Parts: sequence; C-alpha cells; structure tokens
Amino acid sequence: MKSQEYHISRNGYNVSCKLYYEDKKAVPGVVLFGHGFGGHKDNKAAERFAQRALDKLKLCTVTFNWPCHGDDVRKKLRLEDCDGYLTAVMEDIKERYGAPRLYGYATSFGGFLFLKYILEHGNPFLKLALRCPSVDHYRVQAERILTPEELEKLQKGKEAAVGFDRKVTVDKVYLDQIRAVDLLHADFTPYMDDILILHGRKDEIVPFEMVQAFADDQLLEFVPVDNADHRFQDPRAMDEAIKAILDFFGQA
Repeated sequence: MKSQEYHISRNGYNVSCKLYYEDKKAVPGVVLFGHGFGGHKDNKAAERFAQRALDKLKLCTVTFNWPCHGDDVRKKLRLEDCDGYLTAVMEDIKERYGAPRLYGYATSFGGFLFLKYILEHGNPFLKLALRCPSVDHYRVQAERILTPEELEKLQKGKEAAVGFDRKVTVDKVYLDQIRAVDLLHADFTPYMDDILILHGRKDEIVPFEMVQAFADDQLLEFVPVDNADHRFQDPRAMDEAIKAILDFFGQA
C-alpha cells in the first residue's frame, strides 16, 4: 500500500488530505474517512482500515483534517467550515479520480458531521459506516469531553482548549452550534439500507445506550462490539469492526 499527502484549495477552503492507494490510475471506489474530535488525518485506525479496504475490495481511502485539527491553520471551530471542508473534499475526489464509487467511514465527531451533512444535503455515499458516532454531540461535549470548569468558561463567553491528540480551541459560538443540531429527532430512515453503526460496549466517551437507541429509532443496522472502548484500542475489536464494515460495503 502506498500513501500520498496533498492539499486542495476549493470554495475558499484549504484542506490537508491523504490518499492510501495501489494504483492512482485505476480507482474504482474511494472510502472517505472522517476522524473524531481532536484527531487528525494520519491516525492509525484509518491506515489499518485502508490496507484492508485495498486488499478486500480494491478501494482507496482518503482522509483529511477537519478545521482546527491536525496541521489545519484555522483558529475557530465552526460547523459551517466543517461542512465546507467535507463538500470540498468530495468534489475534489469526484474530479480527481473520475467520479468513483464513494463510500463513507467516520468515527465519533466525524460521524456527527457526516450525519449532519446528510440531514442538510442528502446522502452522497453508496454505503456509510459510523463507528461510535456522536449523535448528540452537545451532550458528549458537555458531559464527557469538557470539564465542568471548561464548560463554565465557555458559557461565560471565554475560550477553552480541549481534545485528545491536538487541543482544539472552542468557544460559546461552537457550543451553541452543536446544541442546535438535533440528529436524534431527524429522519434518517430513507437511508436505513445504506448506513451501518458500530459501537463498543465499553465506550467511555459516547454512551453506548444513546447510540443504540438512535439506531433502533432510525431502523439502522447496529453492531455492538464487545471489549471495545471509544477508540477500539483492542486490535481484535478493531479487526471485527473492519470486517463488518467491508462486508457492508461489499453489498453495494
């Protein structure tokens, strides 16, 4: 497997991307991978998945940095910019690789943003897999990521640096934006045959029961994974998830 980093400039956005591939001249399909909050395009989970996707389905994988993540230079995290980055990357994939079959795979915050995109624009993916999606991201942010002190600072109009691999500066505007997105009461049933959700029973960030209830309400296929935490750090759990995702993609 080869990899190549590249940048795209489109629609007023500059996005840092990475392609995993074998032959760029023959790209029958692309999996667009959306990382989680505080993550980046170079995460090992994406690389592990990309190798399996090439081996089993000959699918390339494209990862990219959300605004304010990885080496992105933006200072303020805004949902409209997240939407703009996602749109720009998908438009670039379509032109760069000759309109290949497009699949989606997103985790946590990335799952929230992919679902938000579908809610607002329709579903661009043949199949979409979501691992531990943050379907109520305000609750996750307020209860599981932010400390009480950080939440109080934001509510007073101050900023806070939060996150995991890279600290992301967030403010009350961002907090109000994610609070206004109501995925739990949206209707995703028109896409129920094309969306798969996987969730670790030991997830310490995004509550398992919340996502299971969301999947049940939306009639989406839901795969619980034993011994898996939020990041699926157990290699066996990750392998189980990757197999389920690729089997699902193979149905397209």
